Parts: sequence; structure tokens; C-alpha cells
Amino acid sequence: MKRNTIKQKELSEEVQEELQDTVEEKAEETRHFIKSVFSPQKITTYSVVKNLPFIAFIALLALLYISNRHLAERTVRQIDRLSKEVKELSWDYKSLSAELMKRTTQSEIAKRADTLGLKERKEPPIKIEVVKEEKK
Repeated sequence: MKRNTIKQKELSEEVQEELQDTVEEKAEETRHFIKSVFSPQKITTYSVVKNLPFIAFIALLALLYISNRHLAERTVRQIDRLSKEVKELSWDYKSLSAELMKRTTQSEIAKRADTLGLKERKEPPIKIEVVKEEKK
């Protein structure tokens, strides 16, 4: 005998038969409903033509939904591609900026000038003044 999990009591045979009958009736009703919906008597030319604007509207909504989905996916891919490009450009900027800072230090400039034969001045520059004579 089967056990009732809710009340933890054994079900009588009559109750089990009633439950089985109700389950079979509901299954039969479902089969009958599905057959009646798709039966040739329900789907006639008149009913199809009568509902044609609604069917066209549903098809238009489906097309809009599909195109919106494609547009959203394309936008997401484009955003992902652009964010990767921004990261790469940021890395390039940082590396070039660090390299420029290193090259513009006084010691690096002195090394490069030394290869050209230029020497760093040890004394401060002197100011040359030109005296203009006034003409009368």
C-alpha cells in the first residue's frame, strides 16, 4: 500500500482508486483540449483571415525583438572591443610617459650630449652687456 507523505497515514484502496480516476480524467481532458484546438473544424479559412492582422502584428513584434537582440549584442561586442583598445592605449601612454621622463633627466641629457662632443658647463653663464652710444 502507498503512504500519504503529508499525513503519514496509509491510504485506503478506495481513495487510491479515486485519485487514479481523477488523474486519468484530467489527462483525458488535456488530450481532448489539445485535439480540439488543432482540429480542422477550429482552423478554418475564415478564422485565419479574421486573425491575420493579429498574426501580422505578432510577426512584426517578433522581428523587432530579434533585431533589438542583434543590435544589443553588436553594441556589447563593440563596447568590449573599445574597452580593450582603451586599455592598450593607456598602457602605451604610461610606458611612453615613463620613457620620456627617464630621457629628460639631467644625467640622461648629459650622456647624450657627451656622445656628440658637448660638455656640461660647470660655471654659470656670464652676461654680456652692450653699451649703446647716443648720437647727437
